[in-house]
Order: sequence, then structure tokens, then C-alpha cells
Amino acid sequence: MAQGLPGVSAEPDAAGTDAAAGTDTEAGAGTGAYAARVQGLTRRFGDRAVLDGADLTIARGEFVALLGRSGSGKSTLLRALAGLDGGTEGGLDVPATVAVAFQEPRLVPWKRVWANVVLGLDTADPRGAADKALAEVGLAERGGAWPLTLSGGEAQRASLARALVRDPGLLLLDEPFSALDALTRITMHRLVLDLWERHRPGVLLVTHDVDEALLLADRVLVLDGGRIAHESRVGTPRPRHRDHPDLTALRATLLARLGVAPEGTA
Repeated sequence: MAQGLPGVSAEPDAAGTDAAAGTDTEAGAGTGAYAARVQGLTRRFGDRAVLDGADLTIARGEFVALLGRSGSGKSTLLRALAGLDGGTEGGLDVPATVAVAFQEPRLVPWKRVWANVVLGLDTADPRGAADKALAEVGLAERGGAWPLTLSGGEAQRASLARALVRDPGLLLLDEPFSALDALTRITMHRLVLDLWERHRPGVLLVTHDVDEALLLADRVLVLDGGRIAHESRVGTPRPRHRDHPDLTALRATLLARLGVAPEGTA
């Protein structure tokens, strides 16, 4: 089984963190019925097991959201799938190409937007590939701009373009909307769904927002005690509305699993 750890193509940015980019793995799960499979995954930090035998399968083309309390290991699991954490134990099988978009867009400030999009990408026509990806996310006119001139929403669009230009079999989204204002967030939700329906990668969205998970995902998982402790399938047709009765019931179930009391209770 492929571990998906060697061959990370993310380059350090100016702050020394991993740039949001593609990850090439030794082998791929893309030939099977799933986009990613995790079996008995464990990650320890000192004496604490943040992941403790976690199991997870994401079907090809499936949109999965992952919820959990702060410190539950959501981002740890995502980084393991991205090949950015070599300290895990257990089975980890991912496609040949994995792309990540983080909460912070992590654009390199001294490169133009188009150059950020194709950072680390091996292609004969980098500008053409960048322009095509930027057009898909509504930034066709901003390829020559400097990253610091972009709004928060534009920067996150550029981050998505950088992820999707690699045509990933697995797209990992680590709370990419949490720093955006409410209106921009709605726009980004619609954009992500449109891009997902167009490209059909397997998607894992890590989020703290239960409503966001219910509006976007086919399946919502809760990580607790180092394992997937709950799963809710979301069958409501898209586009979804927050006040749909099925989503209201699922919201109550998920909040209870997260230890959040219903509204109106002490």
C-alpha cells in the first residue's frame, strides 16, 4: 500500500511554512473505487496520540467534510493525506497527485499571481496553464498582479487555482473559508461546488462550521478520540438551504456529537 509521504512538491514560503501546492506520491489509489484510504492511522506527539488508529475512505468524486473539536487532529489527518507529515504510522493510500488549499492562501509575495498558480508544476506552457486555471476561478484579469494587491477572497481563489491546475485525484481543503467575510464565504462555497462538479476530485474539507459542512458535503464525519466517531450522509439535493428540515435534523445530531448544547438550553 502506498504511504504517500515521499515526493512532496510543496516549497517553503517566506515564513518557512509549506506552500499550498500539489503533492506527488509514489503510487496511487486512483485506479480503485476510492480517492483515498486511511487504515489504522496513528500520530503521536510525545505521549499523546492525536490520531489513534483512524480509518477513513473517500470515494472517487466524493465530497467529505471533517468536523471535530479544536485539537482533535483534523489538520493532522489532512497533513498526513497530503504527505506533509512523516511521523504517522498505519496504512495511507492516496492518488498520485494530491493538492491542498489552506486557511491562509500562502502566496509567495515576490512572484506574480500566475507564477504562484504554477509554482512547482512541471508543464511546457506554465503561463497558459495558469491563465486557464485563473479563468476558472474568476481571476482571468489578475494573473499579472502581485499577491499583496489581492483581496482575501481573490487570494483564496488563487490558492484554489493553484490546487486545481494540478488536476488532483484528491483535493484537501483546510478551513479555507474561515478568514473570509460572510458574503465572500457564500461566493466561495458556490465556486468550490462548481469546480468540484466540473473536475470531480475526491475532496476532504476540514472545517469547524457545521452549516458549511452540511451545505457542501456528501458525507460529514466527526473526529473524536483520535478516530472517526460519527458519520452522517447528506442526501439533500444541491443547492441546499440552511433551514431545510433534513439539514436541521442533521445539524442537531452533529452538534450533539461535538458536545454543543442546542440553542435555547443552558
